Amino acid sequence: MGASAAMLATMATGLLASPAAAATGSTQGKTTSSTYTKPKAKPAVFAGTPKVSFSAGRGECPVRVTFSSKIKVKAVKGKTTVAYRWLRGDGSKSKIKTFTVGKGVKHVTVKESAVFKKDLKGWQALQVLTPRKATSGKAYFKVSCDDWDGGWDGGHGHHWYADADAWVDEGNCKAVLIGRISVSSPRWVHYRWVVNGRVIASDSVKVYDSRRVTHVIRTDKSLHGWAQLQLVGPRHGDSNRVGFKIWCKDWSPKATASVSAPGAYDGSCPVDRTFLGEIRVSYGHRGHVKYRWIRNGVPGAWETVYVSGTRTVSDTWRASESGTATRAIELYHGSTTGTVTGKVTCTAPVNVTLSNVTAVHTAAGCPKGALNLSGTITATGATTVSYVWTVNGNEVKKGQITFGAGGGSEQVPFSAESNGLKNGTATLTVGGKSQSANYDAVCVSAQGDNEAGA
Repeated sequence: MGASAAMLATMATGLLASPAAAATGSTQGKTTSSTYTKPKAKPAVFAGTPKVSFSAGRGECPVRVTFSSKIKVKAVKGKTTVAYRWLRGDGSKSKIKTFTVGKGVKHVTVKESAVFKKDLKGWQALQVLTPRKATSGKAYFKVSCDDWDGGWDGGHGHHWYADADAWVDEGNCKAVLIGRISVSSPRWVHYRWVVNGRVIASDSVKVYDSRRVTHVIRTDKSLHGWAQLQLVGPRHGDSNRVGFKIWCKDWSPKATASVSAPGAYDGSCPVDRTFLGEIRVSYGHRGHVKYRWIRNGVPGAWETVYVSGTRTVSDTWRASESGTATRAIELYHGSTTGTVTGKVTCTAPVNVTLSNVTAVHTAAGCPKGALNLSGTITATGATTVSYVWTVNGNEVKKGQITFGAGGGSEQVPFSAESNGLKNGTATLTVGGKSQSANYDAVCVSAQGDNEAGA
């Protein structure tokens, strides 16, 4: 591996105009003279031809090639921004990079590196864009991955060699190709795996004496043939051909599926409706089954469940308006169920109101009393409501009422023994709505005063 670089450089500087000679003379007693204005100084830029260095020894690949160049800037103001980029022999250019220098003459070294894995010739140059444009000379380089001094080790008369051997470890639906590369002295070796005449993988490894390399063949069906490990650089060589036979036995359970739709719905929306699926495996089998829902004709993501006998799966349809939805189940590498349809008819929201809340307090053998509460709950459509009676903040009864499609009104009474000496408040609550009624004491205490509270 070698690199040569012509030491070329380009200097871009501002040109200073020399002052014109002063002219004097007399004409009819009058004297004339010329004046000179000094132009503004401009920065000067110099781009040095790049130097090339290599990270590895001769003939070793992959190799990192580093280009470094010095930029000389003569700045005439406090801060000057320098922008530059690298030009390459293949016509490409690097991204533009910048740095800032202060006033005066500054020297800055910039670098760029690249990694090469195969033979290559090219050049690289540095181009300064601001504060003035300047382009360096080209630095030529060469990468020769197979340049091994004719196959002699270090020029000391010891011929080096590389050898390859291969064998196969077969398994269910896969085969592991195992190879061994041997060399007489440390080398980077490029190799590839060939199966039935087709290259299926390639790579490079550093071998110090002997190194094991592997590649796994995975397939979803039975496969047989031959495999070979080939050395392709820096020297060529082939291993023995090894035969293999991959047998893919289907261990998956034999699965079937069915799907059912929820009943037709008529009521308030939005509402959740659930489709149910049933996945079954044949007798004596168990394992993971892969499936997916087909929603309104569109396949969803694959899902996996463990099935031993029968497994129920579900999918929810959230309906915000009247309409239908379809569902089916597809088994991975298997059949697809028939399609079922769910239907929703959205009606106006059901309105629930409270009315006629009363609290009747009567004497029942003072100081005992009897408290009789009553209230009416009205709904405009089919719904189920929960209600709670409280007396002076304490819950005394709760329950549920279900209204049919036409709605209606229901009374919710409550009766209990009370303290006839006390007055209070009874409240009926449904959801966030409530209505209260006050009641008075119906007995007089021995002192002649009535007590408030429950």
